[in-house]
Amino acid sequence: MYKRIINPLKSNSFFLFGARGTGKSSLLADLFPRNSHLWIDLLDPDTETLYSTNPSRLSQTIAARSAVEWVVIDEIQKAPKLLDVVHREIEGRQVKFALTGSSARKLKRGGANLLAGRAFVNNLYPLTHAELGDDFDLDEVLRWGSLPKIRHLATDVEREEFLKAYVNTYLKEEILQEQLVRDAVPFRRFLPIAAQMSGKILNLNSIATDLGVDWTTVRTYFEILEDTWLGIMLPAFHRSLRKQQLKASKFYLFDLGVQRTLDRTIKIDDPTSQIRGPLFEQFIVLELFRLSDYLRRDFQFSYIATQGGLEIDLVIERPGLAPVLAEIKSTSQVRDEHLRHLQTLGEEFPEFELMCICQEPSPRKVGRVRVLPWQMAIAEL
Repeated sequence: MYKRIINPLKSNSFFLFGARGTGKSSLLADLFPRNSHLWIDLLDPDTETLYSTNPSRLSQTIAARSAVEWVVIDEIQKAPKLLDVVHREIEGRQVKFALTGSSARKLKRGGANLLAGRAFVNNLYPLTHAELGDDFDLDEVLRWGSLPKIRHLATDVEREEFLKAYVNTYLKEEILQEQLVRDAVPFRRFLPIAAQMSGKILNLNSIATDLGVDWTTVRTYFEILEDTWLGIMLPAFHRSLRKQQLKASKFYLFDLGVQRTLDRTIKIDDPTSQIRGPLFEQFIVLELFRLSDYLRRDFQFSYIATQGGLEIDLVIERPGLAPVLAEIKSTSQVRDEHLRHLQTLGEEFPEFELMCICQEPSPRKVGRVRVLPWQMAIAEL
């Protein structure tokens, strides 16, 4: 098991949210060994039925044990009424809870008690390059992603089969079983389109036309992917928040292996192919997003696309530090033309740092633009 960067504070109850397969149960088993803590696994159908039909059984189970300090409940969205009992136990017995979940949408939609600040919120993602350490291989991650299970599979055939199973049984079926969408057919057709749009500016009307639904349905589909931790939105940057909200966002699926399985590029392993540049950009965006969350940096991420055709991959706003305009290039030889957008927009944003995140072996500076190897850029940010 890889050492995870995330560090839930054990002074307080907490939620641990994340997509299936990101390692939530493994992490909590390390923090709270099953032989010395009370565990309730709601993925087990019998256990789910037991606690869904009689939530007060949780109090009875706790009362029957001596000196219960922590209770772990896995996949709490399976029995959301338990949260009322959790609330009561936190207040009454001073018991602390570690609660995992893979669907905030189901909890919110059902009006579940989200404990009103009595439980901190943590999010778990696929493995980062820092967590993989010496096992990290950029080409492998760009092809297969970094879900923990992938690391334990020996062959490409096994990896392909795992990712196909993940897509077919979890993304397509479990989301439907959780009744997060009403009509299965357009949602199943939507998923490959979402994968193809990963890292691109969204045009909801165009996607809606392709699916034969209205644009509000497409917006709901993307919200479902966000609420199940299967993707993130990158808004357009504007100094006016009101105007920013009127602009289209970019969307990034949470894992490159899952994305490439959905858009059927998983068999393409040529590192010089045209898909490498967009994949590298998505890898950097996802790494920065994950690490900012884990390290509680509270960065705000966005992108810039002007009517004149200038585009900047990332705007990084950092509390107490200068904001950054960053271009992401997969090349190991950044040329002057790669930096033109940065240099042009840098004149409009003199207070911003300018950075090109790339695969050059050593750092250098071109005017105001710092050209940095990606590992160094991430570490510095």
